[in-house]
Amino acid sequence: MYENFLEVALAEPNAVVTTDLSSTTLDDYVGRICRGGFPLALGSASDAARRRWIRDYINLTLERDVRELSNLRQGAKLSSLLGRLAGQTAQVLNVDNAATAVRLHPVTAESYLSLLEKVFLLYRLESWGKTLIARSVAKPKLHVLDSGVAAVLLRLTPEKLASLNATASSEFGHLVETFAVGELRKQASWVDGIAGFGHWRTYEGAEVDLVVERDDGGIVGFEIKKGSRVPGDELKGLRALRDAVGDNFVGGFAMYLGERSYTYEDRIHVVPLDMLWKPLSGLTTGQR
Repeated sequence: MYENFLEVALAEPNAVVTTDLSSTTLDDYVGRICRGGFPLALGSASDAARRRWIRDYINLTLERDVRELSNLRQGAKLSSLLGRLAGQTAQVLNVDNAATAVRLHPVTAESYLSLLEKVFLLYRLESWGKTLIARSVAKPKLHVLDSGVAAVLLRLTPEKLASLNATASSEFGHLVETFAVGELRKQASWVDGIAGFGHWRTYEGAEVDLVVERDDGGIVGFEIKKGSRVPGDELKGLRALRDAVGDNFVGGFAMYLGERSYTYEDRIHVVPLDMLWKPLSGLTTGQR
């Protein structure tokens, strides 16, 4: 019996393609992603109270936990640096840019980033497959650990995201990826037989948001999409990964906000993002 979506995807990827349509709406996705996963925050009486709890949590973490870990000579800039780094969530990390924006030396900013990782506000998703293809990007991606914290730091609310302006749409895409990768990492902590994971990106523009490698060398890739459709050209990263690893490619998944799940082509599937929390009973193999 499988315990979560990732476990099925690693063992029997065809089994996650179902004939059932997702009933999760865009508003449902936006609400869940903006709420995040802190139980105490989720128990708040209103969205405003939840955001206030998260802001208090961030401030307390910066003022107490970080200061206990290190004596910071420029601690007043820590909050500003966190905000700038949160703006890079689901993107290739650029510490120098964040440091310049808050007038910190890059070495100091790097040490502060390490502290923010230690108190579980941020984490680096290392690059995967650096020796697989010579032109693979070696830099890590940065993620805020919790999508609710990311939404507060980025000042994103369901109401703002509903405006559908270009800036909000781009930020929502990063927030969706941060949420999905975070959920998959949580599920990975419950699954045996995982050798490693990371993001994969080439200088030619092929990209896979999360690659999970099994102990036996099997590879499963995940691309996270913010739209309700997945055109074929948005699967180029999964295709490139499949071509690069050959028979070791177990399966690839484009997870999106639409309602159908289907197999698009050989070992590449499109599935609704709510597969991350839906019950696993009744999974069947389906075709496009």
